[in-house]
This record gives sequence, C-alpha cells and structure tokens, in this order.
Amino acid sequence: MKPARPIDVAAIRAARGRIAGAAIRTPVVRLEAPGASSEVWLKLECLQPIGSFKIRGAANAMALADPALLARGVYTGSAGNMAQGVAYEARRRGIPCRVIVPDTAPAAKLDAIARLGATAVQVPFAEWWGVLRDHGHPGEDGFFVHPVSDPDVIAGNGTIGLEIMEDLPDVRAVVVPFGGGGLSCGIATALRALRPEARVFAAEVETAAPLAASLAAGEPVEVAHTRSFVDGIGGAGLLPGMWPLARALLAGSRVVSLEDVRGAIRLLVERTHVVAEGAGGAGVAAALRGLPGVDDGPVVAVVSGGNIDARVLAAILEGRAP
Repeated sequence: MKPARPIDVAAIRAARGRIAGAAIRTPVVRLEAPGASSEVWLKLECLQPIGSFKIRGAANAMALADPALLARGVYTGSAGNMAQGVAYEARRRGIPCRVIVPDTAPAAKLDAIARLGATAVQVPFAEWWGVLRDHGHPGEDGFFVHPVSDPDVIAGNGTIGLEIMEDLPDVRAVVVPFGGGGLSCGIATALRALRPEARVFAAEVETAAPLAASLAAGEPVEVAHTRSFVDGIGGAGLLPGMWPLARALLAGSRVVSLEDVRGAIRLLVERTHVVAEGAGGAGVAAALRGLPGVDDGPVVAVVSGGNIDARVLAAILEGRAP
C-alpha cells in the first residue's frame, strides 16, 4: 500500500473552518504536578461533544466527501471514538451510519454509538484490523471514513496543533497518544510549520507498543498485543502507509506502564477534575516521566479522550487494577 499522502499546514488551516460547526476549541490548562521534570500542560480533547478528538477528522473528511456517495450513508472501522465522531456528524447531516467494531470494544463506547443513532457491527479483532488495513469492509455501502490514514482526517486532527501554538507559543514538546498515528502526525505537521524546534513524541503503553519497536528496528514490525483497559491505543503493528509519516515527523515514542496510566488518570481527577480514558492518560503519564532533550519549558500532553467505562474508572480511583 502506498504511504499516506503528506498534508501541509494550509490543509490544516482549511480544515479548521470546515469543522467549526462540529468541534469546539478545547482549552490548554496547567497541570499542577510537583516533581514533574517539566512544566506540563493539558490539551483537553476529552471535552469535545463526543468526548474525543476524533470529531475533528470525521467532520473534515465528511465535509470534503462526494455528496452523492455520502447520501448513501457513511461507515468507519473503530474501537469507539472515531465511531462516535462519524456517528455524531452523520446524525447532524441526517444520513445513516454503520460502524465496524472489534469484539474488544468497551461497553461505554458501544452505548455511545447506539445513543448517537449508529449501528455497530461487531467482528473479531483480526477482521476489524483488516478494515483499517484494507480501507473498507466487504458488503458495506456509502462513504468510508478511515480513522487514521485518510489525509483529510489527519488534517482535521492537525487543527489541535494550531490551537496549541496559539495558546502556548513557547511550547517545547507535545506528547500524543499513538494508536495509528493520525493524531500525532497531524499535530506534528502543524508544529513543524509553525515552530519547527518543538518536538512531538508518541505515547504508547507496554501492552502493545508497535511504534517504539519499529523505530528501534528501523522498519515496521509486529508486536504482541495484550488486551487491557487502555483500548484506544496499542495495536499489533503499524497501519500500512503510516510508517513513513511517523518516522519523519515524530521525535520518538515513550512507552509507559499500565500503572503509570492509572496514576495519571487518578492525578487528572484529583488535580484538574478531568476524566481521561486510558489512551488520554498515557500521554499525561509519558509527559510526567520526562522527555529526552526536554528539561524545561512547557510540555503539552494531549488528553485525547475521556470515554472510559464507569467500573474501570471506579477501580482506578480506588487504587485497583481494572
């Protein structure tokens, strides 16, 4: 498969206007974390209408879609957050939406898909991964929104980088949870154009860290995947086409433990009254542990989403492993 087409800051700026009616401008707030190696700030994408950044890319891709194809409906492959982004935008447009979801999808995200009026089609994890790899699913009709490597989705994600630069122009580094790379590469594209000295790091979790393994090997590799409460990131490998972008745009990957993520989620609730899901907590955990070559100055952790099962959150807040 061909590499994902690179985008530029002009595409990101254009996306900003298209998504204004769907996504909100989320705040950047300081995290009071004594002992952190850097000054840590939070980009609170968990405050989006669907509780996740995914609304940005979904809205931009659908705004640029062929109207005739879009009128037949829309579908995506998602563990939950892109599903909600596409479903939210489909409901706004009055068109049907179907979502191919893995059988590991959490109940909170499945409930949200139904609440937004979309139909979830559960398939085994390997079949779901094939939807992302092959850019579609046999038998589905309408416009397919790829959750990661669609350039229009990446441009929508990149609008986060524009907002970070406007709110914190002296940012030294940004830490972004890495699921497939569409979020981190979009933000990195914006920062490279506006503040090239700022570095963008991926955050991965120990239960599946394909980017870190691929960077170490110098080529895409597959890794073991262990199911955990961190469901928004951590696949068995990189999606075809995303490796060239990630290698060129990202400064590295910081791998954190499940306990690190649980600690970050508790800290966010206690210090900022913000609820993050596992992927969102991973970025904060990586920022708190420190970044190579970034000893001072503002570091922004992107809290990518807040869609977490209530029982999982309760266990974490009680100090238990969910």
